[in-house]
Amino acid sequence: MTIQPFHIIGISCRTTNENGQSSEDIPALWQRFMAAQIADMIPNKISPDIYCLYTDYESDHTRPYTTIIGCRVNNLDALPKDLTGLTIEGGDYNLETVKGNISEGLVFNAWVKIWNSGMARAFRTDFEVYGQKAIDLENAVVEIFISV
Repeated sequence: MTIQPFHIIGISCRTTNENGQSSEDIPALWQRFMAAQIADMIPNKISPDIYCLYTDYESDHTRPYTTIIGCRVNNLDALPKDLTGLTIEGGDYNLETVKGNISEGLVFNAWVKIWNSGMARAFRTDFEVYGQKAIDLENAVVEIFISV
C-alpha cells in the first residue's frame, strides 16, 4: 500500500536492539509520554491516535535508530519546546495488523516475526498506530506499517 506524506509531533529517543537496549528505552518513552500527558501538549492534532515511529536507521534493525511517540498533526509550524517534529516521507508499506494483549508483548512479538521474515524492508520510517481499537489493552488491535 502507498502512504502519503504526513507529520508527527511527539517525544523521541535514540535506541538500539543490541543487548536488549530498546526493550528498556521504548517502554520508558511510553511511560514518559503517558505520565506527562504529552498528547495533550501537541497542537494541530488530526486525531487522538497515537503513533510510535522507528526512523533514522543507522542501517537496519540491528543498529541504532530513533523512536518517536506522538500524534499526527496538520503541520509542524507550532512545534512546542522539548517536542520532536517529523515529516514522514510516505511511500510503499506493508501493513501487519496484530490482535491481542498489549501487556503480554503483542507488538514486540510481531516485530520479532517481521525481523525474521526476510521481508525486503526499506528502513526509512516504520510505525505503529494505536487507535480506538487499541484502547482495550487486553483485546487490542494495532496496525504496524513497515516501509518496503
